[in-house]
Amino acid sequence: MSDEVQVPVTNGEHGRYEWWLTPLTAGLAVMALTIAIVAVLISGTKGDSASSAGAAPSGKTSFDIELSEFKITPAAVTAAAGQPLTFHVTNKGTMPHDFSVDGTTGTKMIDPGGTATLEVKSLDAAVQAWCTVPGHKESGMVMTIDVAGASDSSPAATAPAASTATAAAAKTIDPNAMPSSGWKPYDPTLKPAPGGKNHKVTMHATEKVLEIAPGVKQEMWTFNDTVPGPVLHGKVGDIFTVTLVNDGKVGHSIDFHASQVAMDTKMRTIQPGESLVYQFTAEHSGIWMYHCGTAPVLHHIGNGMYGAVVIDPPDLKPVDHEYVFVQSELYLSPDGKVASMDKMLNEQWDGVVWNGYFNQYKFAPIKVAKPGQRVRIWVLDAGPSENSAFHIVGTQFDTVFKEGAYLLRNGNAEKGGSQTMDLQPSQGGFVEFAFPEDGTYAMVTHKFASASKGAIAIWQVGTVPEAPAGASGH
Repeated sequence: MSDEVQVPVTNGEHGRYEWWLTPLTAGLAVMALTIAIVAVLISGTKGDSASSAGAAPSGKTSFDIELSEFKITPAAVTAAAGQPLTFHVTNKGTMPHDFSVDGTTGTKMIDPGGTATLEVKSLDAAVQAWCTVPGHKESGMVMTIDVAGASDSSPAATAPAASTATAAAAKTIDPNAMPSSGWKPYDPTLKPAPGGKNHKVTMHATEKVLEIAPGVKQEMWTFNDTVPGPVLHGKVGDIFTVTLVNDGKVGHSIDFHASQVAMDTKMRTIQPGESLVYQFTAEHSGIWMYHCGTAPVLHHIGNGMYGAVVIDPPDLKPVDHEYVFVQSELYLSPDGKVASMDKMLNEQWDGVVWNGYFNQYKFAPIKVAKPGQRVRIWVLDAGPSENSAFHIVGTQFDTVFKEGAYLLRNGNAEKGGSQTMDLQPSQGGFVEFAFPEDGTYAMVTHKFASASKGAIAIWQVGTVPEAPAGASGH
């Protein structure tokens, strides 16, 4: 067909060009193209007069909104300017959410499967709407509301990442400051496992303002008002019956790594005022992390909801001193409220600490009566994101037990020793050693960027000339 004209046509499914139109079809296509060009030229010459004739952009006044973990659907809408607006909100998630326009006008907290209607008088400029449950906005529960005809169609000024990160950057820790007069250190001593095989414990989920560094107080999410939470101690085969009570303002839960249970039952989120019973049998030895498992988990752990369960190996020998240290990160907020999820997602921690407080065992050194005494230190890296290189300057570990197995045991034929126990977030173990002589020893994570941010502890062994000013010991 030598007289055939080849005209490109887009195939919508595959985005390819086909070259098989007949001369008649091609002619029609050319005519349609010509008409379209003329129409564009005409509209271009009359565009200003049409606009001046009063053709205003339009927007809706009623919207159906769905909430879930962790998004708002639709992610953006266009509203009519200066008109009353109605938002019909349905929670299709698995936990309570709300819907707040610009953080000022919002629904009540909506239970899963529930609905609510929000009336807004009018909007003249673009804004955002979000879920006000702490951490949910930062996790993605944000919707943009554009306004038809508004000169400012971007609500960037209220975007969570920009405002939170900028403000938080101004908050710093003064390493030369001293704790407040009423401050008490977290006691690192591991208490002996209680007798018997059955242990009943009550854990309260709370939100409490705590001093986390000299001159820095912040609302932390806690178990039993401390960061880290209380240490549970037992032996292989022991049964733990834990009653979790939510005394806080938002939903919380608890996840014991020392247990083997389905996460949708005992680890489920409970709302303020509720409680649940969590029972498990400790089948394996080690130091196990526990933490709040409510989404976003990163936010709950980063705000302080973590602790340790120590389960002794069956052949564990007695020692003169036994301690527990939990490494974690501090995320400062600019206003003393809970820390920003955005900082946690970007791993922008302001401190790395032992047992929840910046350099606390510099202010309260740990005392050992004399050199040569046998010391066991259990270590847990609670993270949520930074690793640990546990080390004590001036010592060598002759025993290392990490993640359920001995890497090194005292009296080994190789006469080997260990300088560092490396841990990733949620990993743990213990080391044993004896301080060689009287004096002062520093405990650090040998990732010194973290040590310089608060992960330093001082040990005073035997006769030490003078304790640091303001120090008290254990």
